[in-house]
Amino acid sequence: MSDKKEVNLSGLRQNKGVWLVKVPKYLSQQWEKVTEKGEVGKISIEKKQGKTEVCFTLNEELAAMTAAGEKEESLQAPREYPFTMHTVGAQTMAVFSQADADEVSLEGTVVHRAECRPVVSDSYMKVKRLQVESVKPQRLVQQLDRAVATVFKPVANHDFNLEYEKKKKSDGKMVRADRQLVLDLLFSAFEKHQYYSFKDLVDITKQPVTYLKEIMREIGVCNRKGVHKSTWELKPEYRHHQPSEEEEQKSPNSI
Repeated sequence: MSDKKEVNLSGLRQNKGVWLVKVPKYLSQQWEKVTEKGEVGKISIEKKQGKTEVCFTLNEELAAMTAAGEKEESLQAPREYPFTMHTVGAQTMAVFSQADADEVSLEGTVVHRAECRPVVSDSYMKVKRLQVESVKPQRLVQQLDRAVATVFKPVANHDFNLEYEKKKKSDGKMVRADRQLVLDLLFSAFEKHQYYSFKDLVDITKQPVTYLKEIMREIGVCNRKGVHKSTWELKPEYRHHQPSEEEEQKSPNSI
């Protein structure tokens, strides 16, 4: 086992807040081409119609990519990457760094989680196509001199399926998933539509009713009247849209 190392906790004393952002693999590979003091791009944070929009713009010099098979045609990585924001929830996460001298330092605690997703364009589709082609398995055609004697008989139900069915019966029809995973599914759904019936939310998350209602009471409200009666929506602090006049006048209560 390696020797114990001391951790520099100055970042904790300075109360540093950091963002934890998931980026595409090809984008991180482009970042690695930058020199020590080089610039990978810029982040813009703007307010539009009451909604905060965060976007990363890749440095133009890093947009040029090289790919096997691309001789005359140049390959350009997308430059615009809007952020999809997520809540940190009840998790406590931190970022550490390690210097050449093996000193481990605490850079700060995570205050925001996000995904850096490119704008769908011709250049993005081309990059994705090349990525898919690069991981395709190499198929080998081989002529057999004799017939294959091994015969695989079909199985009515595999052991892992039987084990899963057994677990479902013992734990109930639906098994509780990690809370953060359920939150991510819910926020992703509410990015597409503002209102959902509770039955639809159960179908989307595949979670037990009691467990899901507990989470929804924390982040959402159930409309008791109006056009969207008996549907759920996110609380104002979790929404990504501008509330309408009708929403501002009503005060829904969660059940």
